[in-house]
Amino acid sequence: MSKKFFIVSILGITCFIPNILYSGDLRIGKEIASTVCSVCHGLDGRATTGGNSAITPNITAQQQDYLIAKLKDYRSGKINHPQMSLIAQNLTNEDIKNVSEWYSKIKIEITLPK
Repeated sequence: MSKKFFIVSILGITCFIPNILYSGDLRIGKEIASTVCSVCHGLDGRATTGGNSAITPNITAQQQDYLIAKLKDYRSGKINHPQMSLIAQNLTNEDIKNVSEWYSKIKIEITLPK
């Protein structure tokens, strides 16, 4: 095996490690989203308050690593929010990964005005 092939192989493998580490179970993520998150954020990630706000933001198609970071911040108390902190404290790391996977996989379509 050539040195160049070895280096390219290692680089190729390491590019996929973050995706493997953050991949969750969509079925479980949907279940958590429907039973816990949908009351405020909706199953589709669109806030039930009728708009995107700092109190209840839309989380449709949000990046998975962002959602994971924010949920862990709520759980640790780094971000203090009466409802989200309490909810996040009841989620395991696996739950956080799964529900973040669900919301991050939702596709949105943007249509420009005509």
